[in-house]
Amino acid sequence: MLVLNDLVDEAKAIEDKLVSWRRHLHQNPELSFQEYKTSQFVAETLGEIEGVSIQTNVANTGIVATISNGEGKTVAIRADMDALPIVEKNEHGFQSKNPGVMHACGHDAHTAILLGVAKVLAKKAKEGLFTGTIKLIFQPAEEATDDEGLSGAPRMMQEGILENVESIIALHMCPWEPVQTIQMNDGYSMANVDVFHGKIRATGGHGGYPHLGTDPIWMLGSFLQAFYGIISRKVSALDTAVASIGQIQTGTASNIIPEEISITGTLRTYSPEVRDQLANEVEQVFKVVEPLGGSYTFEVERGEPALNNNQNVNEIIKHTAKELYPEMKIIQKPFGLGGEDFGYMTRQIPGAMFFLGCAIPDGISRDLHTNIFDIDERCLPIGVSILTASALNLLKQN
Repeated sequence: MLVLNDLVDEAKAIEDKLVSWRRHLHQNPELSFQEYKTSQFVAETLGEIEGVSIQTNVANTGIVATISNGEGKTVAIRADMDALPIVEKNEHGFQSKNPGVMHACGHDAHTAILLGVAKVLAKKAKEGLFTGTIKLIFQPAEEATDDEGLSGAPRMMQEGILENVESIIALHMCPWEPVQTIQMNDGYSMANVDVFHGKIRATGGHGGYPHLGTDPIWMLGSFLQAFYGIISRKVSALDTAVASIGQIQTGTASNIIPEEISITGTLRTYSPEVRDQLANEVEQVFKVVEPLGGSYTFEVERGEPALNNNQNVNEIIKHTAKELYPEMKIIQKPFGLGGEDFGYMTRQIPGAMFFLGCAIPDGISRDLHTNIFDIDERCLPIGVSILTASALNLLKQN
């Protein structure tokens, strides 16, 4: 392992810049694939750092910054830049200026941290501390997909950003753990995210004469009972899986039995095998309407794959964090069943993401994707130093 005792001090020395960058981004959030001003700000900030090569307009609004120093391996670090369609309720001095749009998942912090990494790494390259190449990937659209169902990660990958890259790392804000804590996990750590769309079809009829037709709302009762038994009775308790319904839509009037019910929900799993099994089990549940006189349609829209953290890359991050911060608390635990399109990247090359403790120590829960999400900004230089040192150690790895 490469000893980088000065990195903590160098990251701390730019803390004011990190806070300023993060607050600027927080005030000016943009939705997925609309990160035009964000991308411009990132490019302009990178342009002020000597020794950084900048490629813009990758997957429309993405940026790849490259720092090279001679022959050697290539390692990448990724940060996402997009915000969410949420009305911010925080009352600090840097609230969102864009109505209905908010950085409620910490991507403002991720981007600011990666800008800090660029500044510190460029200095290390100038000092001749390492040989090789480090790519800094500023990714659009982690939170949403385009008309073809693709988010920012696969779109950037289609343009070759991971060619010749041997490993990749990233971090995520962790509002349930305090500063000086990181959460890590080997293997599957966040979920495969699939959306199912189904319809129950019948004849419908007059509400006063239900015996003359077939009623999809009556059939829905059998469907729901079977659906909510899938996880407990069809999927092994040793496997990670969740099936949830988020939308049921039908009906036009109190006295009209509808012909059709639309049902939409999400399927979350870790392993590819259980992913396929769960989709099949849900379709089997739709078939319960057939003996009742109904019919159905069913389709699954496959989203991002499960985040699969490489154990060797994780070990580098873990040892690096402990070397930089001996008092750092490291929690070994999966991140949950949320989605993360960084999983596309770790499916192609060895990589890992860790969660960086950022909870404000006042006892208020500020969860991801909520309108009061916020961070303890003291985490920013910690993120810079861990990512920088981990990338440099990955370059040195045999």
